[in-house]
Amino acid sequence: MPDSRRGVLFGAAAYTMWGLFPLYWPLLRPTGAVEILAHRIAWSLVVVLGVLLVRRHWSWIRTIVRRPRTLLLLTLAAMAVTVNWGLYIYAVNSGHVVESSLGYFINPLVNVLFGVLVFRERMRRWQWVAVGLGALAVVVLSVDYGRPPWIALVLAASFGTYGLLKKSAGVGAAESLAVETLVLLGPALGYLLVLEFQGAGTFAGYGVWHAVLLAGAGLVTAVPLMMFTAAAIRVPLTVLGLLQYIAPILQFLCGVLVAREVMPMSRWVGFAVIWAALAVFSWDSLRHTRAARRRAARPAEPVAPLGRVPQPERSAT
Repeated sequence: MPDSRRGVLFGAAAYTMWGLFPLYWPLLRPTGAVEILAHRIAWSLVVVLGVLLVRRHWSWIRTIVRRPRTLLLLTLAAMAVTVNWGLYIYAVNSGHVVESSLGYFINPLVNVLFGVLVFRERMRRWQWVAVGLGALAVVVLSVDYGRPPWIALVLAASFGTYGLLKKSAGVGAAESLAVETLVLLGPALGYLLVLEFQGAGTFAGYGVWHAVLLAGAGLVTAVPLMMFTAAAIRVPLTVLGLLQYIAPILQFLCGVLVAREVMPMSRWVGFAVIWAALAVFSWDSLRHTRAARRRAARPAEPVAPLGRVPQPERSAT
């Protein structure tokens, strides 16, 4: 199988797993969102350390310790992903699956805005159109909900911030996740121990299957992340950009078809506007990428030797 096709399969598998998360977190009831988050942090560290142990890859630790800036970026990334993970679990288990999917639909537009604000990138005309449509969708949905869709906005902002910090840190997926979960391990374990001491913990009180599912939170966190990394090194970013819509589409379908969340016509209108924004955004990205490839493939014009001026060709007639 060609490496590029394997990369597409890895990417599709990663985004499919992320898209099916709304089916997993309700299985952990009656465990609360914060307790699930703490277990997710602790068991993710166990999984990623197991992966690193198999790979016998520990030299990166010395590199990170010698770079305080990288360690600071990963610490901030850990805080951003904690907000994202915790809020997403809360949203799914409290009947806001559709709104959480909106957060990941608008995430590409948030990334564009971060590029403008942080890296001083210039937006193209159609990117402005896509962002404008996204803003309109937020207004429409704010009217529908009777409030701003804050769950979606915080999910998009926290995940965009997480990606920005990870990009700046430049550390591999497994290594980065190990540092992030290690930073969060103290508060997570402390919270779990307090719950167990008070008799409010759910890990040991609801049977073996429930304990296995709580521990499985680490597996379902680490596996798609490593699959995504495997895809990112094998396929172009434009392909990943299209694959990323698999996750929010599946999340949306889970909310509508499985959780049976109410979808009034005004909410459908808001989502239609955001889908139009993403269609414009994707079309512009593909058009820009193809134009860049054509320019790169165009042969360079020959340069005349120094001291000689190229003469126009004479006609044969």
